[in-house]
Formats: sequence, structure tokens, C-alpha cells
Amino acid sequence: MKLWIDADAAPRDVKEMVFRAAKRLELHAVLVANQRLTPPPGNAFISAVRVEGGPDVADAYIAEHAEPGDVAVTADIPLAAILVEKRVLTIDPRGQEYTPDNVGERLGVRDFMDGLRGAGVETGGARPYGPKDKQAFAGTLDRVLTRAMRAGTQRGPTRDPATGQPSPRGDTSTDAP
Repeated sequence: MKLWIDADAAPRDVKEMVFRAAKRLELHAVLVANQRLTPPPGNAFISAVRVEGGPDVADAYIAEHAEPGDVAVTADIPLAAILVEKRVLTIDPRGQEYTPDNVGERLGVRDFMDGLRGAGVETGGARPYGPKDKQAFAGTLDRVLTRAMRAGTQRGPTRDPATGQPSPRGDTSTDAP
């Protein structure tokens, strides 16, 4: 199991919670963005992938590489719809889980609002990310990771047979082809 982060717009607090969870659970987390990201030092469970710039390139990378049973964090509803269909457990940075029961409705509302904005209607923006969002995300991340690991999808980190320590994953920051 991997934990995928759509890192272009993920709040710093979300990334930090993911870093701590990955280290605590010895779970490989992958940050994907169209800018250079530096994984935190001393955490062999975090890697970063930089994709070429352009609309939805990071989303396409995550959609292509995530597997059933993985967990993903994204605020991008079209990406969430693709991941839910692939049976990837998906949550947004505000702590809402995307499910087969709600992702279609959320995608429809998103498309409707996009249409209104395209017609010149002022729809306002998202409220600032705050403490309640951070708390909701922490709780949802914990529940979703627990559920994923109990489902038997936890493959665990690659370990060095000689030391029992997590194997280095080579350069933890890569550029996607």
C-alpha cells in the first residue's frame, strides 16, 4: 500500500500529518507535484515525484500509478472520481472521504459551479484552511489508513535483509519521464 499526495495544492499541515503517519506506520508516501519538492530529512518512507508542468499532469501521474488498496489525498474532484473507481481510498485535505456513493454528486456540483463561473457568475472561493479542517483531516486519515491496513493491503516497506531497516529507495526525489 502507498499513500499518494496530490502535493501541488496540499496545505503544509496536511503534508506534515502525512509525513508523521508514514514514519509511524512505516508506510511509503509519494508526493506528486509539478514543482520540486524536498522530502523531509530522516524519513525514508517519503519520496517525491516532479512531473512536467501543465494542467492535470500530477493528477494523471497519480491516476496511472495508484493501485487498488492505496490511499490518496487530493482536493481535485475529477482525480478523486478516477481513484475511487480504481478502488483507491481517497480523502480531501478537509477530511472528507470520497466514496462511490458521494463522488458522482461532488463531481456534478463541481461541474455546475465551473459552468456558473464560466458564465461570469461570482461563486466565491473556498474558505481558508483552518483548525477544524486540520482536525477533520487527521481523524479521517487515521480511520482510512487503519481500514486500509486491516483490509490486508499493507505490504510494508522494503527492508534491508541484513539490518532489518527500511531500504533506501535511491534518490527520494525524482523527475517523472
